[in-house]
Parts: sequence; structure tokens; C-alpha cells
Amino acid sequence: MSTLALARAFLFVPADRPERHARALATGAGGVIVDLEDAVAPERKAAAREALAASFAALPVADRQRLLVRVNAAGTPWHDDDCAQVGALVAQGLIAGVVLPKAERAADLSRLAGAVGPRGLLVPLIESAAGLAAVDELAAGPQVLRLAFGNLDFQADIGLACDADEAELVPVRLALLLASRRANLPAPIDGVTPDWRDAQRLAADTARARRGGFGAKLCIHPDQVAPVHAALGPSADELAWARRVVDAIRASGGGVVSLDGRMVDAPVVRLAERLLALEDQPAP
Repeated sequence: MSTLALARAFLFVPADRPERHARALATGAGGVIVDLEDAVAPERKAAAREALAASFAALPVADRQRLLVRVNAAGTPWHDDDCAQVGALVAQGLIAGVVLPKAERAADLSRLAGAVGPRGLLVPLIESAAGLAAVDELAAGPQVLRLAFGNLDFQADIGLACDADEAELVPVRLALLLASRRANLPAPIDGVTPDWRDAQRLAADTARARRGGFGAKLCIHPDQVAPVHAALGPSADELAWARRVVDAIRASGGGVVSLDGRMVDAPVVRLAERLLALEDQPAP
């Protein structure tokens, strides 16, 4: 399984700032998303794209497996060239995969999968009503690693003006969670907290993500990485419980057992195993 499947913090970094790429990886973020879309002005996109190979070639192999590139959306003037470039980067082992913004059509995802080849991982970013309507098709697409939620663009697309709690987006987040489960994907990636200086807002947003079943969060500043990673990881009590569950099942030879007065069956074991898998993710 790719380490990105269990990553909790995904940090954006501009594609046209190569001096920041290694620094972003050094934050300990489980995934780093090198952004060719929103972070790069139109007149700089071509040069930024062409410079990626040289930037990534200087990185250790293990770091490259945490790298994703966000291409420009399908239908934009830069999309086809972006797809060709990321395909070459995947083929050379310089990145793990690609984030597709404004993901709305399974056909676009399939074309991107063809461009990056079978080794390339794909993360569709759901940012619109059309993307939400197609979420099951996108989740079931070839080489899809996880779904991600573009909470700010989604609000703009349908005309919402949410408060900090984003209560209006609860059903949207639930839809991404359910689509991920139906497609047997890892837990989805929640959207950004736009004010990176507001630690209280970040904590509240990350706690909401965890309550809502999300396993990761998009970050826009290095200072967000460590708090997000910690908040989305298992607590000491959860890990102790998970170990007891696994030990009880092993002792029973795989049959149903009772632990603390509660039946331990297959779904409970899967939860315990998922918590223990998260323990292996190194802290930033």
C-alpha cells in the first residue's frame, strides 16, 4: 500500500518555487502537492511545468514517493501539456501521482490515468456540484488513491456563504465518505483551513474532519502540518484498545470474542487494524 493512502497531512507548495519543494517535504507532511494550478500565474505555468523534472531529480527516492502534482483542470489551455509532463515524471519515478482539480467527469480521469500509466496514483478533487454528482464514478475510476474535498471552491460553485463551522457542507462531506467506502478507498482528504495563523480554527476544522470520517486534510502552510498530523492520528487509548482487540482475536483463533462486555466481530477488527496501521506514520 502506498504511504499516501495513510497520510494525514497534504501540504501544497507552488510549482514555480523549486526552492520550497524540499522544504515542504522536510515538514514531515505525509504528502506534498506541487501545485501547477492556483499557485502559478498563467504566464508562468509553462516554465514551472518544464522545471519540475530537474527539481524532483535532486530529491531522495523516498521523498519522491510522497510527491503529487496538481495539474490544471480539464478544459484549460494547460491541461494537455500538464498531463504529458506528469506522465513523464511518473515514468521516471520522480513523483507518485497527480491531483486532478475540478474533477467532474470519469472520462477526464480515465484520460489522465492513461497519460500517467498504471504506476501513477490519482486524487480527484471534488470542488463543484457536477463533481459531487459524479462522485461515485470518480471514486471508482482507475488508479484512484483517495478522494479530496475542495471546500472553498465548492462553496463558490453553488453560491454558499458558510460560517466557520461549514455546517452546510456536512452532507457533502458525508457523500465523499460514503463514495470512498463504496469504492473501498482509504478515508478521504478534507479541504483547507484558509487562515494558517488561526490555530483554534485549524484545531476545530481538523476535529470536525476526524468526527466526519476523514483521514487527512489539505494544508496551505508548513505550520499546519504537525497539528493536523497529530489530531488525525490515533490516541494512546485508541491504540491500546486496538492492540487488545487484535490480541483477543488471535487468542481465539479468529472467532468472535467478547472484550469489555462487547462483541468483537469483523468490522471491529478492521477498525482496530486501521488504527494500528496509522500508528506507523512517522510524526513531523
